[in-house]
Amino acid sequence: MVIKTEMVGQWFGPFEREYTFRDLSLFALGSGCAIDGRTDLEYVYEKDMKVLPTFAAMPIVDSEVTRTIDYGYNYAGSLHWSFDVTFHRPITQLDGKLSTKVLLKGLYDRGEGKGLLAQHVGDTYDDEGNLLFTNESWDCLIYDGGWGGPAAPKDIVEMPDREPDVETIETIPENQALIYRLSGDYHPQHVDWEYAAENGQPRPILHAVSFAGIVCRHFVRAFVPGEPERLKRFKTRITASVLPGTRVATQMWRMEDGRVHFRLVDADDPSAKPFLNFGVIEWA
Repeated sequence: MVIKTEMVGQWFGPFEREYTFRDLSLFALGSGCAIDGRTDLEYVYEKDMKVLPTFAAMPIVDSEVTRTIDYGYNYAGSLHWSFDVTFHRPITQLDGKLSTKVLLKGLYDRGEGKGLLAQHVGDTYDDEGNLLFTNESWDCLIYDGGWGGPAAPKDIVEMPDREPDVETIETIPENQALIYRLSGDYHPQHVDWEYAAENGQPRPILHAVSFAGIVCRHFVRAFVPGEPERLKRFKTRITASVLPGTRVATQMWRMEDGRVHFRLVDADDPSAKPFLNFGVIEWA
């Protein structure tokens, strides 16, 4: 395949998505809400319902978006690398239409066998034209490195060398990827066992936005209980794949007023590579 570098700097969309409380509830269920029928029920029950903020990370990785912005990559090797959502307004409407315009901002070469990094920036507006959030989202195309492109810019978040201030443990349901995919990310790596095996996975893996939603829930519960609308930023690197059924631990460090750093790790194997790392959450 030839990488279409001429697409860098182009805008795509708008990609439009109508939603109701049912879509918000489905997204939250796909992020592990209320697996006991009670915890974080406010994200799935329309009575006094709250919107799980990581809902904002989802429109830019919708299958329609990833298929439309095709710069010549191998779809089988497409993995979510990182995202950084800035909230300009809280998401409070339980129904409406989202409109997302996406800029392909950069294509970067990590080298042969290491993949290509693609940088997308999406602005999402509500049905009244208000800018709700901006998402800088990166994908790693693991089969497309070595094409001679520029190196990616450095992005460093220092993680504290001390025990976390808060740690929350949760077991991911075996069927969570099957629920989450109904929110719009239909990549076969999340459902097809034969496809997963062909790409070196023992079973279909969980969507990154799904397990980022776990972290988001844990953060809200610990730092701003009942007030997810206070989030101003959610940033993370996806550093390892998560298999459904894993027992995960969200580790959070308070850095200063209105800011924590976090990572998501295997609760049963502290030596394993974190699933999410270099995470930042900011709130007002």
